[in-house]
Parts: sequence; C-alpha cells; structure tokens
Amino acid sequence: MANNDSTSNTIRVALALCIVCSVIVSTAAVLLRPAQQANKDLDRKTNILAAAGMLEKGDDVLAKFATIKTKAVDLATGKFTNSVDLNTYDQRKAAKDPALSKDLGDDDIAKIGRLPKYMIVYVVEGASGLEKIILPIKGYGLWSTLYGFVALESDLNTVAGLGFYEHAETPGLGGEVDNPSWKAQWIGKKSYDSDSKQALTVIKGKVDPSRPQSIHEIDGLSGATITSKGVDNLIKFWMGENGFAPFLTNLRSGEA
Repeated sequence: MANNDSTSNTIRVALALCIVCSVIVSTAAVLLRPAQQANKDLDRKTNILAAAGMLEKGDDVLAKFATIKTKAVDLATGKFTNSVDLNTYDQRKAAKDPALSKDLGDDDIAKIGRLPKYMIVYVVEGASGLEKIILPIKGYGLWSTLYGFVALESDLNTVAGLGFYEHAETPGLGGEVDNPSWKAQWIGKKSYDSDSKQALTVIKGKVDPSRPQSIHEIDGLSGATITSKGVDNLIKFWMGENGFAPFLTNLRSGEA
C-alpha cells in the first residue's frame, strides 16, 4: 500500500495547491483589471474636480468631468500641442524616458528628477470663455513625492483650489496637506505679484493678514517643516519659469 504521508506525496500536493492558487489569483487579476482601471480613472477625475472646487456631495463625477476639456501642453513652447495621444500618454512614464523628458539639474527645486516635455492640463470653459485651468503638480516632501493639482481662476493668477491625491507623508504632521482647513487657505491667494513674478509661498508659522504680501502666503504645517518646504518648492517650481509660467503667459495673451 502506498504511503500517502511520504515526502514525495506531500511535495506533489503542495505543488498542485500552488499551481491552483496561482491560476486563481492570475485569473482574478485579469478579470478585475478593467474595474481597477475604471476606479483609478474615476479617482483621478474626482481629485481634479475637487481641486478646482467643482465637486459637491452627490455629484455625478463622470458627467461633470465631461464638461472639462483635456489638453496637452508643450512646456518648451508654453503652448497647447497635439504631439501626444491624450488617451494613452502617461506623464510619470514620460518623466523616465530621456526622449520625452529632460534632466533638471540645478533647477530641480521640487526634487522631481526629470521634467516631461508635455503635461496634461484641464480647461474649464463657460459661455464667456475660460473659467478655470487645472494644472498637475508634484514634488518631494519628507518621505514621498506628493502628486496633486492646483486650479486657477480665469485671471490665471487667483488660486481656485489645491489638493494632493497621492503621498506618503506622516499622518497628523505632513499628512495635514489633506486637511480641508489647510487646503481652504489656498483659495483666493495670488500666484503672481504685480510684476508678474511668482510669489505664492508656504511660510514658516502663521500668515499675518495685515501684511500686504499675505495675499501670496499660506500657513506652514505645524510640526512638518520639511513637508511644508516641499510644498513651497513644488509650487515655486510649477508656477515658475521652468513649469507653467510661460504657458500661463501665452494663455493670458491668447497665444497658447
């Protein structure tokens, strides 16, 4: 009589179980991929709308997002471009491709490494023309790269909102970038001064509203100096000459 408790039988049973489990997991991953991608896409659109202050409880995200135009910007020219397929272009992958990005070197104050040649932006238009522009932003904080969006009003200077959808900052400290009260401070602030110079900044401590420059200032996050500095750096970068400033100048003058 065969010994069912032999080492060889145990190995065969274990191997069979591994194969069956692998097939089940692989099949589930394939079947769930479309749903996962749809949820990822929905989350992205939700965050874009939220950053622009366009999302209210109960809204149909897909229907509201359908009113927004998605466009690509060539950062070198500061103008819209048709050089990329909006349905397949991935900014994160592009940043790793030397053919689609450039090394920032000493200009990398946001610590993003490489800058994609093309960035995807979101345009909100109404009967009278441009109402808002929503721009992607990213930069390094204390523990992670923060990915988010900043929205500007039709004057392309007044902040309509800001939000981060991905980061790994410390909860209760740097993670307070998600705090609605802190994000609300950004609304109404001016990105550029009267000389069109980038002026929006996250300061150390609290903003003194009696100072003229307070229109450009945001409270630093308590106990999160490095994350605050990271947000300050990424805002300076993306609103500056190496980021979206040339594009916003062209858009303001009708030359984008």
